[in-house]
Amino acid sequence: MNFTLFKHELFASLKLFAIIIGVLLLYIVSVIYMYNPEMTDMLKKFTETMPEMMAAFGMSSIGDTLIEFLSTYLYGFLLMILPLVFTIMLANKLIMGYIDNGSMAYLIATPNTRFKIALTQALFLIVSIFTLLAVTTLVMIVFEKLLFPNELDLTALLLLNCGLFLLHFAISGFCFLISCSSKDLRTSYAYSAGIPIVFYLIEALSNMGGSLDKLQYFTIYTLFDSDKLIHQDSSSWWMMGALLLIGLLCYSLAIRFFVKRDLHL
Repeated sequence: MNFTLFKHELFASLKLFAIIIGVLLLYIVSVIYMYNPEMTDMLKKFTETMPEMMAAFGMSSIGDTLIEFLSTYLYGFLLMILPLVFTIMLANKLIMGYIDNGSMAYLIATPNTRFKIALTQALFLIVSIFTLLAVTTLVMIVFEKLLFPNELDLTALLLLNCGLFLLHFAISGFCFLISCSSKDLRTSYAYSAGIPIVFYLIEALSNMGGSLDKLQYFTIYTLFDSDKLIHQDSSSWWMMGALLLIGLLCYSLAIRFFVKRDLHL
């Protein structure tokens, strides 16, 4: 990989990273603070008032423990959408952004192969997502220790966040593939943002139950089941394995497409 390019992307993406992590930390601290009898009673009443809407965003059950509470109010919506926004913007910037503004010609003119350029950008995307989720995990642990000592199942939390990382790893691989293979920036954004969002909407509809329940089999989000991860269900392992394989396949195809494609610069 090219460490100079990696360092450049690090400084260029700090503002986006800071905004996303700032919003995430604000909500995470707020949700942890809400874990008290008075607030949970209010949330239960709110869930009973609008059960279908809450179920759509994975908030149908508050749970009896802190890890179940966090799973309900963080992993059904917030930790799905904000990292997704970060991934879409960064994946498109790392490849198609350079092609669109003409900067890719300068990168290719350097003594670096296309493979090295694409691999560096792919690794930067993966490391960025990992760092984003690692920081959120650390914040959860710190504020749990401050507000509710020894109430959080750390093993369950780490396994839950491992599954979440693999989900976003797979999605980022898809977004990176689109960025490497699209003809222009508009098309790249349309597919890399549109398809994951449609998948999430399908997942939300399937969560409402009834005849819509079977829709869950048409979305990648089904491979992330927070309840199974928390309770270390055996099926959660093959789900994480599937997400890992999807991500590796997408990144491999993305790099191959970029190396072979014609670039009209």
